[in-house]
Amino acid sequence: MSKGRLLLINVVGMIVVLALIAAGGYFYYENQNYVKTDDAVVSADINQIVATKSGLLTNWIAKEGEVVTGNQELGKISTGQQGLPIDSMAKGTIIKNEAKTNQMVQAGQVLAQTADMDHLYITANIEEDQLNNIEVGDSVDITVDGDSEATFSGQIEEIGYATNSVFSALPSQNSNGTYTKVTQKVPVKISVENPSSKVLPGMNAEVKISI
Repeated sequence: MSKGRLLLINVVGMIVVLALIAAGGYFYYENQNYVKTDDAVVSADINQIVATKSGLLTNWIAKEGEVVTGNQELGKISTGQQGLPIDSMAKGTIIKNEAKTNQMVQAGQVLAQTADMDHLYITANIEEDQLNNIEVGDSVDITVDGDSEATFSGQIEEIGYATNSVFSALPSQNSNGTYTKVTQKVPVKISVENPSSKVLPGMNAEVKISI
């Protein structure tokens, strides 16, 4: 083997070793200083607007995307004797309209849903073995799939008091006598500072919590 070829192999080998060392150092630094997950979603406080009585829906003005105030009248229900007003429960943006004027409705039927778009937050599911590393007030970097070019700031507001499995409708059953340990996740509420108009409830997100 020529000296030139041997030198080239040595140089390439050194570059590979240095790259591995750099990658290892990066991952060590990240793991020591941050808790990260992509198991997160944009959330908002949702309110339902429901029919208080059965009857004919009249004067229905709700439209998706429209901002309503608290106790704003959106329509009436005619029961034959009187017209009962239907009011919004709180200020919010109508994200789902499920009714129209002059349709028959039943008591308790959901007519529309509103979301508090002024106070969006992230619900991130953090693995149980990472909870000791975080606390309320920790700063968070947030990226949202719907606006992936931007990074938003936030902080931890609440840490759940139970894992998601506690509230599962279909808890896992151990029918064969064996046991497989599954890492549980706990919901963590994270504020979002100045989200863009592209950030919407339900969008996937990634969070990077400084520890």
